[in-house]
Amino acid sequence: MRCRAVSEVQLRNALDTLKSTGVRITPQRHAILEYMIHTMTHPTADEIYRALEKTFPNMSVATVYNNLRVFREAGLVKELTYGDSSSRFDFVTHDHYHIICNDCGKIVDFHYPGLNEVEQLASHVTGFQVNSHRMEVYGVCSDCMENNTEQKRA
Repeated sequence: MRCRAVSEVQLRNALDTLKSTGVRITPQRHAILEYMIHTMTHPTADEIYRALEKTFPNMSVATVYNNLRVFREAGLVKELTYGDSSSRFDFVTHDHYHIICNDCGKIVDFHYPGLNEVEQLASHVTGFQVNSHRMEVYGVCSDCMENNTEQKRA
């Protein structure tokens, strides 16, 4: 979990951003946004729905998807798509990278400033005007490695 004071500031700023674009703040929107700020797991819309369904029994998965679309359009979340699997959503919208577990699908953020030079080099070499890049690193997380080791011992 992120620091509570930072989370409260992020929530307030996100709500202000939505209000400034004319988006009405419903209890469901507030809860989805708060969940996104507090989670570090890059959840799918289904995971968000399951986490909030007891609090909002009349909320549908479609409501979650629609709100995530609103948040994405407002620049509050990034939609992460990886192959055929469901989209995952990330509240951290500043430049950073992801390492993804091949076994369980866990996604973890990391930052490496040297990778910003890749855009400059790509632009210089190709003549393209680069607007963004995306990098993913794949491997096996420590939890899965531990589980695999335990299974081999059994």
